[in-house]
Amino acid sequence: MVGGGKVSRHHRIPVMPAHLGGSDCGPIAKARPPWDVPRIKGDTVTSPAAADGGAPDLPDYAPIPRSALGPALNEQGYHVGRVERNLYYVTDGVYQAAFLTTRDGVVLFDAPPSIGGNLRRAVDEIAAANDVTNQVTHLVYSHHHADHAGASSLFDGDVVRIGHEETRRLLRRDGDPARPVPEVTFADRYTLQVGDERVELAWHGPNHSPDNIYIHFPDHDTLMLIDVVNAGWVPIYNLNLSEDVPGYMGAPAIALDYPWTHFISGHMARLATRDDVAVHQAYIADIEASAREALAAVDPVPFYVAAGENVWAGVTGHLDAVTERAAAPVIAKYTGVLAAADVEVLTRTTTFTIVSSLRLDRGPSGPVHP
Repeated sequence: MVGGGKVSRHHRIPVMPAHLGGSDCGPIAKARPPWDVPRIKGDTVTSPAAADGGAPDLPDYAPIPRSALGPALNEQGYHVGRVERNLYYVTDGVYQAAFLTTRDGVVLFDAPPSIGGNLRRAVDEIAAANDVTNQVTHLVYSHHHADHAGASSLFDGDVVRIGHEETRRLLRRDGDPARPVPEVTFADRYTLQVGDERVELAWHGPNHSPDNIYIHFPDHDTLMLIDVVNAGWVPIYNLNLSEDVPGYMGAPAIALDYPWTHFISGHMARLATRDDVAVHQAYIADIEASAREALAAVDPVPFYVAAGENVWAGVTGHLDAVTERAAAPVIAKYTGVLAAADVEVLTRTTTFTIVSSLRLDRGPSGPVHP
């Protein structure tokens, strides 16, 4: 169990605020769950109360741990930092991309539209400072999602685009001119050699998306894996909006099997560390253990009896109760450890996703009728 009593066998490391640097835990906000909506005809639907400036009032969330924050942005709204030697990352505080300068050109890894033209400015800034070419010759897609690839079309001309074969299929399906289809694809592994630099691309099965790949820089002690771990923060809704729950939950262990010191996660302002990945694993393992306990403890029968003919109301009541029971101790435990842990809808939707996966992917979803 989580939050007192027996320690789950799934919880392998004690997680304390000290893991991520000093920050005091604050009060846990009590936000209304997204499923707590009017259920009786005639109930009033209300919006959050707005302050004088028109913005909704937010709960009094816990302070963000200082270690979850990254470097300040420049006047153009970006930060470009050296990862190691000639490998750099670019962030706007929420999204990340990376690039590698070589004697034969610049290799770009992802092109989030929120960073957009600042990718070009970052490349130009570094190229000018180091007297190297600023010509982007290659662009590697981590996966097909538009929030990480939607500025790809800014880099045209003779740019060679590279991605997983499923990325190509999905981009053909989507037909988005902002995300040109990759010319070079691979199934399992691909070694990208540009100048004297080598990058290893690998697909280890679906996780966040069907095509999300691991990008390893063996000569730069760095791994890039997008949309799985958010350095110092909880995942956004539903496990970072991931499509394959078992694959997502297993991805950090695969990442840790690689040799690396620096981790480019695709989100937030700073690079991640191996400790960040371990804390993320503990958070997910605690949710899984708590979800298993809640599924076993919450009796569905009273919800179905109370709902009568409205079967979906019974299902909703049961699963909401399971999710609330499973999420509450995890929210309490990680507030002040992982940023936004007390934005309760985030951990609750992630918990609901894991509860659903335990029922549907792991099985059985319930007793077998005799």
